[in-house]
Amino acid sequence: GAMSALLLTSGMVMWFHYNSVTLLLIGLTTNTLTMFQWWRDVIREGTFQGHHTPVVQKGLRYGMILFIVSEIFFFAGFFWAFYHSSLAPTPELGGSWPPTGISPLNPLVVPLLNTCVLLASGVSITWAHHSLMEGNR
Repeated sequence: GAMSALLLTSGMVMWFHYNSVTLLLIGLTTNTLTMFQWWRDVIREGTFQGHHTPVVQKGLRYGMILFIVSEIFFFAGFFWAFYHSSLAPTPELGGSWPPTGISPLNPLVVPLLNTCVLLASGVSITWAHHSLMEGNR
């Protein structure tokens, strides 16, 4: 696991600086194999062998919670950077938002459509989940 992460990050550096993808492909391959085998073992131990003790279940639950919290902070950082740049544009950007040469999207066209698709998919999956829980297929 750690070796594949080292190969992956070193491969990214080699790709960026020397335009060589050999180490990157080795890192991607070993990382993919490591993830596949780890997930296979977790599924086999929990589903077929029943070895997930309450401590292991709690650890998996905490891991998922930490992952979700890290995603919240990741996206909060993106929104923070956007609002910081748009509400207080720096002199390097010309003191205006959006910067000169950037034409913003009309929020009533593609972004609105994407929002509608996202909300519709959320409604449909919630509806399907509740139907399955009630036994209505």
